[in-house]
Amino acid sequence: MVPDVSRGSRTIGLLHYLYRTSDIEAHVDPHLVAAYDPHLPDPGRDPNAAFSVLAADLDLWVNALGGKAPKKHVWHCPVRTAPGDRTLTDEEWATVARRVLAATGIALDGDDQACRWIAVRHAPDHIHIVATLVRADRTRPRHHKDGTRAQAECRKIEKEFGLRRLKEGDGTAAKRPTSAERRKAERLGQEATSRELLREHVHRALAGAADEAEFFDRLAAEGVRIKKRIAPSGDVLGYSVAKVGDRNKAGEPIWFSGSKLAPDLSLPRIRKRFAATTDMPEPPTVLERSGASAPVRARHFAAEITDSALTSLTAGNHGEAAAQLIGVGEVLDALAQTSFGPTQAELREAAVHFERATRSHIRAEKEEMYALRRAAHQIVHSGSALGRGQDGAATALVVDIMILTVIAAARWHAARGHAQQAEAAQQAAAHLRAAYQATAPGPLAAMRAYGQRLPAQSRRHHAVTARTALPHLAEHLQAEPGWDALTAVLDQAERAGHDTTACWPRPLRNGNSTAPTRSAKSWSGGCSTSATSPHQRRRPGPGVLVPSPPLLSLPLPPSPTRKRTDPGDGDHARPDTSGASSSNASSQRKRSAPPPAFGR
Repeated sequence: MVPDVSRGSRTIGLLHYLYRTSDIEAHVDPHLVAAYDPHLPDPGRDPNAAFSVLAADLDLWVNALGGKAPKKHVWHCPVRTAPGDRTLTDEEWATVARRVLAATGIALDGDDQACRWIAVRHAPDHIHIVATLVRADRTRPRHHKDGTRAQAECRKIEKEFGLRRLKEGDGTAAKRPTSAERRKAERLGQEATSRELLREHVHRALAGAADEAEFFDRLAAEGVRIKKRIAPSGDVLGYSVAKVGDRNKAGEPIWFSGSKLAPDLSLPRIRKRFAATTDMPEPPTVLERSGASAPVRARHFAAEITDSALTSLTAGNHGEAAAQLIGVGEVLDALAQTSFGPTQAELREAAVHFERATRSHIRAEKEEMYALRRAAHQIVHSGSALGRGQDGAATALVVDIMILTVIAAARWHAARGHAQQAEAAQQAAAHLRAAYQATAPGPLAAMRAYGQRLPAQSRRHHAVTARTALPHLAEHLQAEPGWDALTAVLDQAERAGHDTTACWPRPLRNGNSTAPTRSAKSWSGGCSTSATSPHQRRRPGPGVLVPSPPLLSLPLPPSPTRKRTDPGDGDHARPDTSGASSSNASSQRKRSAPPPAFGR
């Protein structure tokens, strides 16, 4: 159940919208389900009831104040059930309206001086609560944080009415579009509101931007209008954006400041990303291949860095993990704008969902996101990747590792009571799986064909390797459709001089089939030679391909039991019981030599 509080200035204009059915198909049988006065005439039931009379009744105490009346005196709160919920009766909706009004301080039970209000139902799944913000004693209602209080009351109603229970927030979510913004988007045939589209434009422009100048240049290239707030000294204090053609009644552009789009999109917050320290060495890119195109090299680099971020999410440093989530979000945005077709559509949806998972009250250690931001920068500046050949294989690789990282992010958030962020990460993972399925068939078919052409002696040798490394899973692996592709990887990795017995994920080698699988690169690029330290792994040869754990259908951790945590907003959390413990090598990287600058 979702309440959406907003304020306006014209009571009669809102009434005309609520009761209009001529050009709005979704409006069916509009009528009152409750009101401050049960005998109030209902224009939906009484043909003699005029909108002007109803509006004047609601505005009575507002008009009594004359020039002292608040400019935005109309309080509007649609309340909608979730898809799949049962249809509530008018009596149940009346109860919902009264409880929301009482919880927000608009009209407490038994208060004969309360604000005047009505609740209109014009669709099976929602009502609109309308109140005027002047009490009978000519004072203003105490409705501070009314949106938060309405949300909390709806969580209680969901439980009592047996409805789908939505996730509680922590105050870090982006501002939701207002009802008016959604109606305007529907009227104009837009896929989303201007606020949501502009937020997406800003995130794309920010992905991997090296500095403020590049950010604003890329934002202008997105085709949005930009207005900078300049101090007398000439310094830029902030910015606002507007969608081309989006104007108010006066014909003026409708501007949104960065902070109105999302809490972390204000200019001061964006500058903190640019100011991240750069005193860390460039991680080794084991997947780099000579002769590969720029998009392929950029995706290989992103795969390596994202795998390091996956380690950080299980290392226990909250600030570092929070920073890595921001960087992962930028890499997703970069991938979405440099891909094509169905893969791009799914990556774009994944980036939109994961945006919510990048924010919490945990303070991010900004320097930890540098490597991921540099990876996003390289992806954007290397140009678009085709969906076939090496480009497709590289995209499938980085998406594969992204799936595991986003799943780890969901668990990280759930363990800390961040219910909305955990759900957003799960939704992003679903879209990433779809992107992988759209990208991987070509590369995987090539690997399967390679594995099937291997001599019988080589295939038996690799089967022995699997039984030696994973005696408890070997039969399961060989029965999987991906066995031929895995055989190809083992063969190529062995030809490149790697110890293929040592390349399997350690939890699986130890017999822990419930531990999370590692990234795709761990199956080939992570193989060490017998004469080489695990921290000095040899790179695979130019032709080495990598399989995907999703293809192999290795077991994932069971869903841990839910327990009550003690965050201020009462979120439910899933504790991180996976028991996964990654090597601390990446978290103990030397920080002596600076990495190459962006764009090299």
